[in-house]
Order: sequence, then structure tokens, then C-alpha cells
Amino acid sequence: QVQLVETGGGSVPSGGSLVLSCVGSGYTFSGYWMAWFRQIPGKEREGVAAIDSDGNTSYGDSVKGRFTISRDNAKNTVYLRLKSLKPEDTAMYYCAAAVTPYAPVHLHEPDEYNYWGQGTQVIVSS
Repeated sequence: QVQLVETGGGSVPSGGSLVLSCVGSGYTFSGYWMAWFRQIPGKEREGVAAIDSDGNTSYGDSVKGRFTISRDNAKNTVYLRLKSLKPEDTAMYYCAAAVTPYAPVHLHEPDEYNYWGQGTQVIVSS
């Protein structure tokens, strides 16, 4: 079955950096869109970044210029590099895959993705 496992979360001071990783298994990782979302309790899940099988990327407005999504298809891994972190970046970060015969239309909408990881917590202190 499809599994996504995120690692790399942690607690950092404002201005710090982190790298999140997500390893996919149970499907042909290289063939599908991958994305990162984040969520604060009581709020909707927010699309952070998305990447297609060729490495084309898209970012949410709040993270443009600070976060970078990339993938290594040989390792079945998608990464999210976070820099210049702010306290408002504090959230649970989720990896998602759109394992569908069609490309997602709305890249930062959770409903476009049908598999999710368990999440990794990022805490940014002021």
C-alpha cells in the first residue's frame, strides 16, 4: 500500500532553517505530483509547495523565496528546505501525493491529493 513518511521537523529559533524529508513507498514515486502542506490546530490545511515528476514547482504565497521543494526520484524522496523561518511558520507539516491518472488542477488544494503522511512538527520560537 502507499505510504508516506515524513522526518526532519524540530524546534528552531526565528531566522533558522530546517530540511524536511518524505519517503514514499508502495507506488511508482517518480510518476506523480508531490506536495507539502501545513496545518495549525483549528485552521484549514495550507498548501506550501508542490512539485511534479519533472521537477517543476509551485509555492504558496506565504513561503515564496524562503522554502524550496525538491525531489530525488532515485531515493523516492521529496524534500522541503525551510529558511528564514518565522514564528508563524510553526505548524504540523504534511507530505502528500496525488497518485491519480491526471495531474492536479489546484496544486495547493488538499482535495487534489489522495495520500498523506503522518506529519512532522515544526516549531519556530521568537
